[in-house]
Amino acid sequence: MRWVYLIVIVVFVAIILIFVFQNLGVVTMSFLGFSLRAPLSIVAAFMYVLGALTGGSLYALLRKSVHASRRPT
Repeated sequence: MRWVYLIVIVVFVAIILIFVFQNLGVVTMSFLGFSLRAPLSIVAAFMYVLGALTGGSLYALLRKSVHASRRPT
């Protein structure tokens, strides 16, 4: 089973490297008056991590809220 995990990791890293090398063009992103110029692959990776963090935090907050509402008073 360890070899299956290793193959999955190698394929995943290869896909990420292909994405990075195919998206080296610089893009400009603007939000609330702030502007950022960076390669598309960097912006996409940053947005992915930001989404994972905020999504995970929201899930944890909702889970805590549900558990607190089910607790007898």
